[in-house]
Amino acid sequence: MKKLTILSAVSAIALSMGTTAQAEELAVVGSWSGLPLHKQFEAPFWNDKLGEVSGGELSASLTTHDQMGISGGDVYRMMSQGVFDVGMTVADYAVSDSVALEALDVPMIATDADTAKKAVDAARPMVDDIYKDVFNAKVLGIAPYPPQVVFCNAEINSLDDLQGKKVRASGRMTAKFLEALGAEGVNIGFGEVPGALQRGVVDCAITGAGSGYNAGWWEVSTHLLPIPLGGWDPVVTAINLDKWNTLSDAQKAALEKGVKENLEDPAWEVAQNALNNDIACLTGNGECPYGDARGLVLVEATDEDQAKAKAVLISEVLPDWAERAGGDWAQRWSDSVGKVTGVSLEAK
Repeated sequence: MKKLTILSAVSAIALSMGTTAQAEELAVVGSWSGLPLHKQFEAPFWNDKLGEVSGGELSASLTTHDQMGISGGDVYRMMSQGVFDVGMTVADYAVSDSVALEALDVPMIATDADTAKKAVDAARPMVDDIYKDVFNAKVLGIAPYPPQVVFCNAEINSLDDLQGKKVRASGRMTAKFLEALGAEGVNIGFGEVPGALQRGVVDCAITGAGSGYNAGWWEVSTHLLPIPLGGWDPVVTAINLDKWNTLSDAQKAALEKGVKENLEDPAWEVAQNALNNDIACLTGNGECPYGDARGLVLVEATDEDQAKAKAVLISEVLPDWAERAGGDWAQRWSDSVGKVTGVSLEAK
């Protein structure tokens, strides 16, 4: 009887192990490991919440592209080849693979988080098509970094003062925007920016305010212009389409709902307050909730700056993109993003 009891216990353990083994493990590559989006939302979801929301049917093995030592531009390419299942990175890193994708993150199209969210939601059908056709992928969600603002290691007092300066751009469309303002857009990797600012390779650089704070850009900068000159750097979470098609309907539903409720939605909810907190931390204008406040000079954008930016966007930047993208992308953008942001796009 005792032997039978032991055998029953062993059988129960084996059965339990078999049930656990049935959980589908996804190989996941996240965005920058040291930045708040990953720490606050990506890592908690994939490491802890995924199993819970999927009823134990899904789990994840999580790393990030910087921990892997690959560039952001390689994330979706490698995912499309099945090197890993899920990829998350800034969409602007992938625009060399799709000109159309540039229009997800338009400079100065949204000056607050609510408008940026409306623009991204409006662009979602276009983004879905791009990822399916270019990267063999299904989009699960789109979350923001804080708006991409301007750090300068030179005195500036307005948008006009960027004229003639070398500025690290955060994407192809941002580079075009800078050129239209009379600046020189420079392509430098995020991690190389502090050294470039310090050595005078660039005069200014664009990134998220929080990213700049966490990466210590305040050590090599003097002025901060907190307008979204580089857009909001949306981070797209996508899964390899072949892998997606192997999941059950219940697993698919759990994964989509989980990303939306635990990663995408909460990231958008804190986006506006995060910007205000980041500015306080970088300039000392207000209380810094993250640590020591720094002393960058805060350069407030004027109405003239906003008007000039919008004029350049409509007359030069968007038409240039529409011509390069070709097809019906300009019309699709106008009917979606343009409609919710009040910007009319006229292709050349």
